[in-house]
Amino acid sequence: MDLPSLTLVVITLGAAVVNGALGYGFSSITVPLALLFLSNRVLNPALVAIEVPLNAYVLWVNRAALPRVWRRTFPIVLGLMPGVAIGTLIVARVSPGWLKLSTFGVLLPLILLQAAGYRRPIRSERSIGLPFGCGVGVLYSVTTISGPPLALLLNNQGFAKREFRAALGLVRLAESTFTALAYLSTGLFARESLALAPYMIPSVLIGVPVGAFLIRHIRVETFRRVCMSFDAWVVGFGLSTLLRGLHIVDGSPAFLVLAAAVLVDGWLLYRFFLESHPDVSRSFAGA
Repeated sequence: MDLPSLTLVVITLGAAVVNGALGYGFSSITVPLALLFLSNRVLNPALVAIEVPLNAYVLWVNRAALPRVWRRTFPIVLGLMPGVAIGTLIVARVSPGWLKLSTFGVLLPLILLQAAGYRRPIRSERSIGLPFGCGVGVLYSVTTISGPPLALLLNNQGFAKREFRAALGLVRLAESTFTALAYLSTGLFARESLALAPYMIPSVLIGVPVGAFLIRHIRVETFRRVCMSFDAWVVGFGLSTLLRGLHIVDGSPAFLVLAAAVLVDGWLLYRFFLESHPDVSRSFAGA
């Protein structure tokens, strides 16, 4: 096993633990790290092939809440189809470097919004469902990531814990299935992508049950918030590296994006602990 393959095993194992604990997060953790040494065209098909059964498992575990959420999420599912078609064309035609840059550029503000605890319930779910689903479809088919915007929407709409996971599982199963079909029709499932699966599948089989076990003994919101901080820093690093690699910003000034991401997230992380763990935040400030 060479170093990139071993790195991919470690990355997907950690991502699978997060997914097992939260019900999402596999792509959100895997993509920013794996894109540092792989292209979207190679990585995306492998992730989509794994996420179809993974999302089916999440939906099956939370199937009891499905009758209460499917009507509310159905407009989003309908909107996914045109979005996935547009995103698949983008993956097939846009150069890898610019595709990576756009991926990181979209992810960073979404992660920071979620980290800030943004809350603004939408009253007309039906009217927003189709355009929102279309946007998520484009985002997922281009990046295989949809957790941050979906979590933002569903958390704001007052879903209970089981309902949230069921709604998330339903939308993500639909988007991963639609994307797999679109990739298959455009020939994106190449041998190079499928060769990644043997390194990723064992990590998923081990990591998901471990994450489900760990979350029973860890405060969910704290675990989720720490994962988002890690994500924000990785995306900030990837964005800075690409800005320098594409010669948009030359030299060390490119890493000002990373510095800004770390500073903003550090302040949000401190505020989170100040509000939810006063004793911990005082110790953190003292240190």
